[in-house]
Formats: sequence, structure tokens, C-alpha cells
Amino acid sequence: MQRESMEFDVVIVGAGPAGLATACRLMQLATEANQELTVCVVEKGSEVGAHILSGAILEPTALTELFPDWKDKGAPLNTPVTQDDIYVLNNAEKSIKVPQLLIPKTMHNEGNYIISLGNLCRWLAEQAESLGVEVFPGFAAAEVLYDDKGTVKGIITGDMGIGHDGQPKDSYMPGMELHAKYTVFAEGCRGHLGKQLIAKFKLDEGKEPQHYGIGIKELWDIPPEKHQPGLVVHTTGWPLKESGSHGGSFLYHIENNQVVVGLITDLGYENPHVSPFDEFQRHKQHPVIKQYLAGGKRVSYGARAISKGGIQSLPKMTFPGGLLIGCDAGTLNFAKIKGSHTAMKSGMVAAETIFNALSSGAEAKPELTEFTAAYEASWAYKELYQQRNFGPAMHKFGNILGAAFAYIDLNLFNGKLPFTMHDLKPDYAQMKPAAECKKIDYPKPDNQISFDKLSSVFISNTNHEEDQPCHLQLTDPDLPIRENLPKYDEPAQRYCPAGVYEVVEADEGGKQFQINAQNCVHCKTCDIKDPAQNITWVTPEGAGGPNYPNM
Repeated sequence: MQRESMEFDVVIVGAGPAGLATACRLMQLATEANQELTVCVVEKGSEVGAHILSGAILEPTALTELFPDWKDKGAPLNTPVTQDDIYVLNNAEKSIKVPQLLIPKTMHNEGNYIISLGNLCRWLAEQAESLGVEVFPGFAAAEVLYDDKGTVKGIITGDMGIGHDGQPKDSYMPGMELHAKYTVFAEGCRGHLGKQLIAKFKLDEGKEPQHYGIGIKELWDIPPEKHQPGLVVHTTGWPLKESGSHGGSFLYHIENNQVVVGLITDLGYENPHVSPFDEFQRHKQHPVIKQYLAGGKRVSYGARAISKGGIQSLPKMTFPGGLLIGCDAGTLNFAKIKGSHTAMKSGMVAAETIFNALSSGAEAKPELTEFTAAYEASWAYKELYQQRNFGPAMHKFGNILGAAFAYIDLNLFNGKLPFTMHDLKPDYAQMKPAAECKKIDYPKPDNQISFDKLSSVFISNTNHEEDQPCHLQLTDPDLPIRENLPKYDEPAQRYCPAGVYEVVEADEGGKQFQINAQNCVHCKTCDIKDPAQNITWVTPEGAGGPNYPNM
């Protein structure tokens, strides 16, 4: 098919913190050197920020390096952290507040800000455009383009107006080829093109499997008398420990009498009856959390996977024609439960490496191998190395003993213990047969504190063009009923936080696996956790998916 094409020096896939930091830094360097540079950012969300979901507490290190005058420029960092509280929840009623002296130092948030990462990305996009970057929201990067030597030469944006049957509709508009000297992939956790690049170029060879969690989050308006701007509450223990899972929760008081509340469930859990969504709903009923939400109103909902394997799982980030950065590679620091500052720094190092290559006067090098040394010399890489044992310790010892180990490792030895722990089993391979596991009886929602999936998806403003090919692709369409249902009670019904997957009665009798792709909030959990690795998430039409306000 003949497609229109556009030429750029650099194409960046994804308008998250990593991609936008790359774009801004590239144009800063070009301006300083008085050089012409063409940079474009493509973003599958309907607007920048529409698909951005994070806790989020921002450590402003990278932002301050990128824009030292961010306060004067109006960056939306309005709520400095004023207090850190950590609780161990013993059961549905009781808890223990952890003394400050016993908290791993990575969990202290002095100097950090509670933010909406979506709003920060909107602000970063404004800075990028003012520097001369072209930002294209509503355009999904659907395919990687290669030249005849196998070097990445850009991307193809998704076709618009293709029907469910794969045939063009009256509204058909073919995607465009965006060509670049270098293409930077910054799609976030489990990016579907990043996944392909890792496989094609064997970027994870010799690395440990990536590990993941699913973060589910809500935004609430709460009564003014309960609001404490800057208060940070983290918990561990109940309810996840009851289902044999690991993870923890967060509740942050932001501005405007609002709080964000969420639960991160480690996707290495064994019991196929676990539903991260329902774990979160019952978690909110605990007195430590409910005291703030009672009398309030839930205004938004969303979910997103996080990459948390750390440095042991970090793939090679260079390949011919481009770079893999941020959470697309897995740069999140799980010991801090923070990834924005490290993602931004990886993007800034990428920008400096690319700019040096483009301005050297020589022909563009096929692979920017010097990026690796530059990134490994950065504080972001050193931070990941220092805190490398946190995630494996949590998997091996559980949250309580794992936190004790982290305290010794980080507070007493500053991450310099003379060994590195390993976590070699992929999350999807952890699941046990349903018959060997305890069924979980989740309480029904009360529609005041706890809710069901469909009402939650409704307030995520999720929408897709209905007549389009399903973006949740099954390698073997019969496998869910043939194998996953008898062995695991088809866990997709539960690990998906949006009600996308159902087992229903078939018209001709028996069971049928139904995919409600319209509900998908693009969290990628199905692509990660399916025990048969039978589900592949690919990008739907651009502008589809959630439309988060200020998540």
C-alpha cells in the first residue's frame, strides 16, 4: 500500500514523561547550538495526558535538571508532601502505624510533590511545542518501519476507519509513515512496539524476566474537614496477604479537597481466584482508608500495569535506528514506587546521545551504543542499582519481612550489600491450578465506598470506535475455554480491572469466551498475566481508550 510519509530527524512514540523529556531536551540542545532539528511526538490518547495514570508523588530531580525555572513556568507541582504515614493492616479492622525510624529511607518523601502526572505531561507538551516540537495526539504508532538492512527507520500510524471484519469503511483513512534518523520508543509499561523490538533484537538476552504490578486508582472529592493537603498514607498487609498476594496501597491528599487512592497488586500472585479490582474495593473499607473517603464522591477511575523488575530485568536499550526508554524498558524504581523521575532522566540521556550523533557531521550511526555508557553513568541508573534487591526481597520474603530486609539493605548498608538477589520465574508462570487454591468470596459493592467494574469503567471515560478490529488478539481463540477455564477457572475474568473478559453461555450450548474490547482501559494486564501467554494487546484506533481528567 502506498502511504503518505513525513521526514523528521527524530520520532518519539508516546507523550509520557520519558518521551516529552526527550523532546524538550533535544530542542533545548538544538537551540543552544543554533541548529535546526525536526522532532515529532505521536500519542495514541485523544490528548496528551488522556492515558497517563500514576499515583503520583514526583521526585523533582529530573524536572529541575530539564527546566530549572519550572516554578516560574507554572509547572503543576502544587502540593508538597507534608507528612508520611505507613501502616501495616493486620486484618479488616486493625492496623499498626510504622514508626518513622523503621521506614526504609526510599519511602521518605521530603522535598517531593503530590501531582497529577497527566497534568504534568500536558504542561511538558506545552513546553515541547513552544520549543518547536510537533506533538500529534490521537495518532497511535501501530507498526515499526525497517529499512532493507533491518534498521528501524520510523513508524506507521494506525489506519482509521477499518471495520470489525478488517475491511475499509467509508471513513477509511490510511496511516502515515513517519521516517526518522532515530526513533525513540517511550510507550510506557509493556509497550506493544517495545515488546516486539525486545523480541526482534533479543534485547533481553541474559536478563531476568520483567516483573509487573497492576495499579488501580481512584480520584475522590472529600469533605473539606477531612482534607490534609500533602498527607501521604501508604499501607501493606490486608487484604492482599489474605489472598496470598503482595503489594500495597497509597492515599495522597492533593489540592482542591481531593485525594487519590489506589492499590498496587503484584502480578506474580499464584491464586487464579484473585481479582485485583475487588481487592482494591474491599481495601477501601479499612478504617485507615475509609475515614477519609466516607461522605466523599468518587470522580474518576483507572488502571495501569507497572514494570518493577528493576535493573536485573532492564533490557538493552539500544538497537539499530533507535532507543527504548522509560517504562517501555522498565526504568521504574520499585523501592520508591516512583518511575517518572527515572523515566525523564533516561529520556534526557537519550536526547543528549542522539543530539551528539546528529550534530557530529558524520552520517547517522545505525546504533547509538554510547547511550549505554552514558545512561549507566547517570544518577538514575545508580539509583536502580542501589535499590536492586528491593523487588526480589518482597517476592521472596513477603511484604513484612521484605520491608525489614529493605531497611537493613538501604538504611544501614546504603544498597551496598555484596550480592544481588534474583527473581527468575515470570509472573504469568506463577499461577497454580484453581483446584489447588482457595476460592475468594468478595463482598458486594455498597456503591458508597466500593463499586463494580462497569460503573468504574464508565467514570474512566473509556470509549473506542465500536466497529473496528478487536485490539485484544488471541493466538488460539479456543484456548481460553479448552485449557484456561478447566485449569484456572479462566482468570482473565478476574485479573482484568475493566470487565473486558467474560465466560458466557454459548448459543449452541457450552461456554464461550467473550471479549468486550470497548471497556479496555489499556492497562496491559491481560498481555502480562495470561498463564498461556495467548493474549496480545495491540493498539486500537488512535484516540480510543480512557480519557483521564487529572489522574
